[in-house]
Amino acid sequence: MCDALYIHIPFCERKCPYCDFYSVAADEALMDAYTDAAIRSIGRAPYALAPLDTVYFGGGTPSILGGRRLSRILEAADARFGIASGAEITVECNPHSALGRELSILRAAGVNRLSFGMQSADDGQLRRLGRLHTAADVVSAVETARGCGFAHFSLDLMLATPGQTPADIDRAVGLCGRLGAEHVSAYLLKIGPGTPFDRQGVAAACPDEEGQAAAYLHAAGSLEAGGWRQYEISNFAREGRVARHNLKYWDCREYLGMGPSAHSFVNGRRFYFPRDLRGFLASGGDFSRAVDDGPGGDAEEYLMLRLRLSEGVRWDALAARYPGFGAKNLREKARRIPGGLITLDSDGLRLTAEGFLLSNAVIGELLG
Repeated sequence: MCDALYIHIPFCERKCPYCDFYSVAADEALMDAYTDAAIRSIGRAPYALAPLDTVYFGGGTPSILGGRRLSRILEAADARFGIASGAEITVECNPHSALGRELSILRAAGVNRLSFGMQSADDGQLRRLGRLHTAADVVSAVETARGCGFAHFSLDLMLATPGQTPADIDRAVGLCGRLGAEHVSAYLLKIGPGTPFDRQGVAAACPDEEGQAAAYLHAAGSLEAGGWRQYEISNFAREGRVARHNLKYWDCREYLGMGPSAHSFVNGRRFYFPRDLRGFLASGGDFSRAVDDGPGGDAEEYLMLRLRLSEGVRWDALAARYPGFGAKNLREKARRIPGGLITLDSDGLRLTAEGFLLSNAVIGELLG
């Protein structure tokens, strides 16, 4: 049964020039109206969820909504669905906007995990990426969070950015270690279509495919050497500190998404809210506005998502979840994949680090 809730906070102080996630400029009156609509949306959600095991506030920049508003939304989720003891409750934060008073309010409300968009340890690179914070701001934000009682946090790193060197990556990983991050997400820079970076042709200044591969493999090696175990294509964690909420996506488990652009997978169907804040506000977050995206959760989708994980697909779990699925054909296809991209054994099937770089093509071959 569904026990995960994602809440999209569609506000940013300033949109990053490479990002095409749905967000608008922060405005106090608009954020108040959104908070009220989000609470109504949760209260009227036509789904019976199990007590929530994970709650994730993503965006946008969730921390810009402020502790009071976020706490009200969390209280509404608890009133409607219940929040299980020991639930993982995460809020994404911009280090530039993470303030002590707001974090104290969040911690008192039950938030127990923060995700900071660090991206780089080099101020020059941060400026080129259009980020508002500095490396010192990241240090200050983490120290402030610890002072507010937060023990669990993740840092995001961006790879294959213009001018980035292996030494730059190592410095960023080193800062993650000094700050005690238990989880690190390392993503290749993705320039969204129609964004300022796209219009400016910034992709031409970024590494080519070979350079992107080198940056990815170098970061993976540096993080592994620093004690973070890779458990997903772009995610690394200390022992026992994987992101429980995101792991549900990759295990093809159900989750409810709330807010403009938020996607859901409930009762075997996938659906999403349009990228339309005004429409969301006008309807009070009514789920009747959600757009049906078809059925979900079949064996092919499960395989596609599980192969993003370092653990990959286990034959026993596949057979238990999809008794009628013929794994023999999958094994035969796997044997034809070029060497070095997958590991195939009696336990299951998984991609190697090199295979992760070509994951779309490899998964396409396996499922084609």
